[in-house]
Amino acid sequence: MPFSLDQANDLLKEAKDKGATDGDIFVLQGESFEGTVRLREIEKVSDARGKSLTLRLFFGKRHAITSTSDFTQKSLHALLDDTCRLAQISPEDPCAGLPEATLCEKSIPCYDLSDDAVRNISIDEKIDMARRCEQAALSADPRISNSEGGSIGNSHTGILYAATNGFSGSYRTSSSSLSVSPIASEDGVMQRDYWYSSRRKYSDLESAESVGAKAAARTIRRLKARKVATQNVPVVFDPEMAASLLSCLGSAINGYALYKQASFLMDHLGEKIASDGITIVDDPTLSDGLGTKPFDGEGLPATKKTIVEKGVLKSYLLDTYSGRKLNLPSTGNASRGAGSSPSVGVSNFHLNPGTDSPEAIIASVQSGLYVTELIGFGVNTVTGDYSQGAVGIWIADGALAYPVEEITIAGNLKEMLLNIERVGNDVCRFTRISAPTLKISQMTVAGSERA
Repeated sequence: MPFSLDQANDLLKEAKDKGATDGDIFVLQGESFEGTVRLREIEKVSDARGKSLTLRLFFGKRHAITSTSDFTQKSLHALLDDTCRLAQISPEDPCAGLPEATLCEKSIPCYDLSDDAVRNISIDEKIDMARRCEQAALSADPRISNSEGGSIGNSHTGILYAATNGFSGSYRTSSSSLSVSPIASEDGVMQRDYWYSSRRKYSDLESAESVGAKAAARTIRRLKARKVATQNVPVVFDPEMAASLLSCLGSAINGYALYKQASFLMDHLGEKIASDGITIVDDPTLSDGLGTKPFDGEGLPATKKTIVEKGVLKSYLLDTYSGRKLNLPSTGNASRGAGSSPSVGVSNFHLNPGTDSPEAIIASVQSGLYVTELIGFGVNTVTGDYSQGAVGIWIADGALAYPVEEITIAGNLKEMLLNIERVGNDVCRFTRISAPTLKISQMTVAGSERA
């Protein structure tokens, strides 16, 4: 039987009876399926169920956090005793504590986040979809004769949160995904790429044939890749890679990085940090968004926020703790995971589309790089320094000319954001972090030799 809000509130009442001044309970209960085929044969099938209860208790400004997957009364009482004992010997933290009761969500909105229909789809049908996806990639071109596999998955998760400040609520969420990674070979050289589709509802996934065809096209275009000389040129990020830039920005405006003085955007609130064409929102109310939720990890209202407006930084991303550290209110971006305290996270973090088509953006480049893959973790959010291995297609005379590899692109995020010249109209809102095609006026592309 699923753990209920009544059980959560009863456990918190017991904690108060034992001297706790405040506390909260976060429960995850879920199931997941994953199936993988490789070269048309089933390689892996898993069907898992799991649950976790995280208890956080405060004794004044002292607190502790514990978790368990055993929901029996004996286990929960032992967990309660352990948490009380740990909290009382923990050091004081002046910023510790729950949000004020007046700030919590009063009327929890109801979103259509759970896909019950997928439970009626047999494992055989799901595996067949993965197999058709891989087959579409393998049959697209004779140079594709191998694969790292086609995968299909879906999950259902129940989320429950209750706190002694009076908030309690729960909701169910689900997601489905389909992907394939074909391998192509020509003249003894192999290349791989991928494509995927992820949605709230299984029925909304791209067709298996479409995913397979896109993965094949992305793989074939990497064959006969060349090296290029080191030079300073415009760089165009495809939507997947542009989303990685957005993720870097999200890390830099995360409250924990800010109060630790580990961000190049400290004290930049209200200042221009990007070009005029850049507007970024964090919207947990978006219909069918993978990050949509009715309340945040501390029971605060999940509301749409403009983070950057026409290049001006309007808001950081904060939970209650990081907000107190910075003397700012929470932005409702508390995120919770199994066994952990709240942290800062995004919901549907999207860069709004511009008016240029990807083709028009590419046509505006006389000579430059179209980035399709980034390699490594060469981003320093303290200084903004940016240096990553890259794979892409060279642009010559306004057209995609030939694939390139073994290169590094380098710059500084401060300059990169301000030097975004073109914003595409091709944003996909079916990922938590998404952006359209972006053109940066100039970056260093480090290749085999100096131009």
